[in-house]
Amino acid sequence: MMNKIAALMAVLALAACKKEETSNTIAASAPVAGTPAPAGQDWTTTFAASPEGGFVMGNPNAPIKLVEYGSLTCPHCAEFSEKGTAPLKALVQQGKLSWEFRNYVRDSIDTSTTLIARCNGPASFFGMLEALYADQPNWFAKIQALPQGTLESIGNLPPAQQFPKLAELTGVKDFAAQRGVPTAKADACLTDVAQAEKLAKMVEAANGMAGFVGTPTFLINGQIVPNAATWETLEPNLKAAGA
Repeated sequence: MMNKIAALMAVLALAACKKEETSNTIAASAPVAGTPAPAGQDWTTTFAASPEGGFVMGNPNAPIKLVEYGSLTCPHCAEFSEKGTAPLKALVQQGKLSWEFRNYVRDSIDTSTTLIARCNGPASFFGMLEALYADQPNWFAKIQALPQGTLESIGNLPPAQQFPKLAELTGVKDFAAQRGVPTAKADACLTDVAQAEKLAKMVEAANGMAGFVGTPTFLINGQIVPNAATWETLEPNLKAAGA
């Protein structure tokens, strides 16, 4: 099974981290009504795993279902997180929208970081995602400061050794330990074959979708929204869908 992971990682189509800003594509519809969360609950703290392998925040019966394909090593995804997280949570809180994040890993660094982000499951994922995007320049800098040839040497290791080493060198494992992911648990997640396979399958599914060209990519109610890689270009599409 680990050989399968290694093969999948070697042939991942490295879609560009895209940033395109053009016209809207979602046909306008009437505004949808929100649904209050059950007493004592908040839709922004309601989480689940999806059959496709993503993690979902919000009302499972929300009339607007947003899916985001994102990469933790994508700077444009980090920019979207900075600008889009708060307004998306506001829509989730109203019960109008559910937000599913599906990981699109582009390389081994991305995979190791993603395994850590997903380690504690859906309930902590979105908070970890936002924190890792905010800290992205710091762990990028640690990778760039490595001696020449180090990453090449790590790349020759089997995945079970490669992912933990990268999580250590980027500082992501220590970062996660400070946010509720114990080191022993992180080590187990970094060598979890089933989780690595799940990530690879999400990449394969995304690559097979017509219109998928990179990260971030968004779907609204099952339809890819072309040319909407920023909050400024996604927001009008959400409004057109009734948000």
